[in-house]
Amino acid sequence: MSTQTHPQTNGGPPPSGPAAAAGYRLDVPLHSLLTQPLTPRQAPAKPAKPKTLPTPVFPQHPELLAGRETDLDDSVPHVPPSKRHWRAGHVYRTARGWLFPYLRSRVLPGDFHPLIAYLFTEWKCNLDCHYCWAFDNRVKGMTEDVGRRSVDWLHGTGCRVLALMGGEPLLRPQYIHKIIAYAAKKGFWVYLPTNARLLRPEVTDWVADAGVATVNFAVDAVDEKPGLPKALNPVRKNFNYLCKRQYHYGYSIFFNMNICRHNHDDIRQLTEIAHDNGIATDYHLNESPMLEQSHFQHARENETYIRREDWERVDELIDWIIEKKRAGYRMVDSVQRLQEMKQFMRGQVDPWGCRAGQNSLIIRVDGSLAPCFPMYSATYDWGTIEHQRFDTAQLGEMKKTCERTCFSTLNSILAFAYKDAKTITYALRGGATHDLVHSTKGWGF
Repeated sequence: MSTQTHPQTNGGPPPSGPAAAAGYRLDVPLHSLLTQPLTPRQAPAKPAKPKTLPTPVFPQHPELLAGRETDLDDSVPHVPPSKRHWRAGHVYRTARGWLFPYLRSRVLPGDFHPLIAYLFTEWKCNLDCHYCWAFDNRVKGMTEDVGRRSVDWLHGTGCRVLALMGGEPLLRPQYIHKIIAYAAKKGFWVYLPTNARLLRPEVTDWVADAGVATVNFAVDAVDEKPGLPKALNPVRKNFNYLCKRQYHYGYSIFFNMNICRHNHDDIRQLTEIAHDNGIATDYHLNESPMLEQSHFQHARENETYIRREDWERVDELIDWIIEKKRAGYRMVDSVQRLQEMKQFMRGQVDPWGCRAGQNSLIIRVDGSLAPCFPMYSATYDWGTIEHQRFDTAQLGEMKKTCERTCFSTLNSILAFAYKDAKTITYALRGGATHDLVHSTKGWGF
């Protein structure tokens, strides 16, 4: 295997033979099942009269625009409070989104009780991060019909956490304004990831007024680097305004960072910047695709991929992050989770009880379903909105292989929450619902 081509962060044994040649991590039999099924996936049927999303009123809460002109002034620094206070409505929103559906899922029969759904409104992006295969600019975005039907169907399943996904969701800010407003009015806790290039101050006001709960600010460097255009300085004005307005609207923010082979100093600087601004951080290790991605342009000679000779430096960075976590820096990742990154980097992943397809799922831009983000490109038929076809036996058999190559933060939290013995013990210590309601300090309050 060429270390230029395949990072050593792929979890489990490195690919060999056809898998290595094609640039994916799953073994060949499972890869073939998922990409060459006997019955390929279908999109949902198109209705005779497509539905539309209501046009949101803006501002719904004009009183929250108070102080806007001052917050637009970059000469006025953002000074976070020593302790953030949350209004009762925001506490209830988080409990309604995470806690109540979780408790309901533990008592209702059946295996399909989604707590969180990832709604891919776009498969296009305005940037080209060289590690990222999750966009294809030939693919049209989600229609209003599919968006509205997806939210309605998810509401009927009991799901109340909606993560908007891309590509870059803010390529169509008016669409995102509509979907957030519609979902929030139906009781969803809404999560918005963005590289912030299009998060102009007026867009922040739209999504915040509509009811967004948290903003995943995706950034990998302070200034742009080769292969890493998601940098903070080009969007510093947008970041400053986003930070200042969170106290008016009641959303939270966290930096989402991908550890690559050449951005370790940037990760340290961004961690300190997040701490200085009173926001949380979330860390990922760079990974190659789990499935073959014919549209991915950077599968070979990729400067972002971590190689064997980088392991010691990555270990040092992770140890530094753990020190900051123990010093009180707000982070989504637990100390144990950060420590496990070292084993994942070396391909040492034990089965961990993934809940994808049971308590989490993704909805593609066309309305078809898959259990998780790495399976977006699979053509296996797991059904569509309104007609899901997740099968626990099929998922369990698949996960015997794919769990060994996966390091999903959210699904690991869900796996912990559904391991009865651990959950009961944790609950007796008063912590079980803490992780679900707060979804760590980065996502809740």
